[in-house]
Amino acid sequence: MQNDWMQDESLKNIDPYKLEFLQALVFESSNLKKEQLLPFLMAVAKRGQEKKVSFSDEEIDAIVAVLKKHASPEEISKIEKVLAMRSRR
Repeated sequence: MQNDWMQDESLKNIDPYKLEFLQALVFESSNLKKEQLLPFLMAVAKRGQEKKVSFSDEEIDAIVAVLKKHASPEEISKIEKVLAMRSRR
């Protein structure tokens, strides 16, 4: 997935820095194995706290919807797995 998704009109009210942060995460996580995903996400959460990056539920919903529009079936599967882990918190 390239960064075309960041140009979607439904994301216009989200800080571009936040979108760049997410794009970096997508790129960094693209080759991770299943067992590497949780430690990676924990490190990402810490990095987000350090950089004071947080997302409202509305921002997350908008971003997920846009990502799914631009994602391959394999990428959508990964998104669903991450969302499932998020909802277990």
